[in-house]
Amino acid sequence: MYLVAIAWMYVVLMMSVAEAASPSGSLLGAFITLLLYGLLPLGIVLYIMGTPGRRRARLAREARQATEESAASVHPDAGGHASAGVAGQGASPAADPPVRKEP
Repeated sequence: MYLVAIAWMYVVLMMSVAEAASPSGSLLGAFITLLLYGLLPLGIVLYIMGTPGRRRARLAREARQATEESAASVHPDAGGHASAGVAGQGASPAADPPVRKEP
């Protein structure tokens, strides 16, 4: 794909040089030729041709984020610090019953 893009830009560059060097041509005409025959269409084509690659990258990034989120939910206290209720007591969270209101 890039080989065709490079070859097309070479052809357009040569067209622009011929336009600028021609006795009836101008630098403005060469610039317009370069822009309208080369950069604009080539940019559109490369954007369209790159869509599948951008989609694959987006899906891979979303899958990686989903994996990281699921790994974080398995280990909610992955920081290695004790929770606030257990920090001063030295006991495991299972040893302290939850505190509830009486009905």
